[in-house]
Amino acid sequence: MTEINLEIESGATMEKVALLDLSLEELTEYLARLGQPAYRARQIWEWIYKRYARSFDEMSNLPKVLREQLKDEAILYPLTIVTQIVSQARDTQKVLFRLPDGQTIETVLMVYDKRRTLCISSQAGCAMGCTFCATAQGGLARNLSAGEIVAQVLFFAGFLADPEAEPQMDLERPTAVTNIVLMGMGEPMHNYDNVWTALRRLTDGDAFGLGARNITLSTVGLIPMIDRMAEEGLQINLAVSLHAPNDDLRGQLVPINRRWKVDDLLAAVARYIEKTHRRVTFEYALMRGVNDSPELAAELGEKLAPLLCHVNVIPLNPIPDSPFQPTSDEDTERFVQILREHGVPATVRLRRGIEINAGCGQLRQASAARRAA
Repeated sequence: MTEINLEIESGATMEKVALLDLSLEELTEYLARLGQPAYRARQIWEWIYKRYARSFDEMSNLPKVLREQLKDEAILYPLTIVTQIVSQARDTQKVLFRLPDGQTIETVLMVYDKRRTLCISSQAGCAMGCTFCATAQGGLARNLSAGEIVAQVLFFAGFLADPEAEPQMDLERPTAVTNIVLMGMGEPMHNYDNVWTALRRLTDGDAFGLGARNITLSTVGLIPMIDRMAEEGLQINLAVSLHAPNDDLRGQLVPINRRWKVDDLLAAVARYIEKTHRRVTFEYALMRGVNDSPELAAELGEKLAPLLCHVNVIPLNPIPDSPFQPTSDEDTERFVQILREHGVPATVRLRRGIEINAGCGQLRQASAARRAA
């Protein structure tokens, strides 16, 4: 059971139970210690995962005395909004959340014709050190708990379900979350146990109930964890942030490549495909004059051709004052065409929310810079 220590006036600490970190069984046990029958746990579970309650006061079928007791000793929702921004096209919303210990994370909602996709964080910061990523510039603060990961989804599930929720976006509500990607702040495989606890909660029909095939986990390539994911038995999609086809270049862009080389990573992906029979997506952020040449496209195409895969070519969301800048539209199309000529399916990701710092870690970085100024 996860608990959060809070300072009280006497200088002692009071431990508050984080309800979103509890399974239904653990929630039932906790309420039993409060002298409550098992059905109370089911009622609270329903309020959390089906009605997206943000406060105990909303739980109208609970006795008032229990609601007051829960306010004193439990945390229902661990996220506080710091900044909430909608793009000019009203199709993307980014929220900077503060956690109970003061750390901040980002979550993005992207609205498409038929999809409402969330990009959620798995860590506060990141230890992988990718040179072109805003998140990496601040390093890793800590892992998120399973509940803190799930809370991001519940926030936007409630937003989409409520026709009156602000800010307004270009969509008709009520509607629902259709897809989740763990491509935001952090390396999900570096927080493996908490991430997979959250994923099982999000796909559990008795909890949030989203289909596993509608969730994608992105990794820079922690090989032991890719092998472990192949054994999970849950049809979560795997995406690999590759960004270069060889060790010389990838080692400069993605430092973890110095430990696990490109060919070893591709061999792990091949094992994953053989075990799961699932297609893998490779993410490739195009950077002008760095990794966008025709020669690199051909090398990438040759290496990926034997695999059941797809390449998601990503126009870079630039960081201010960064040497890494987006590739031109013309060179992007040329890169994609070369991959297709090698028999590798490839598409260009639609870039969203540039003016609201929608790239990974950018809003958090901007917020930190303002505080430091």
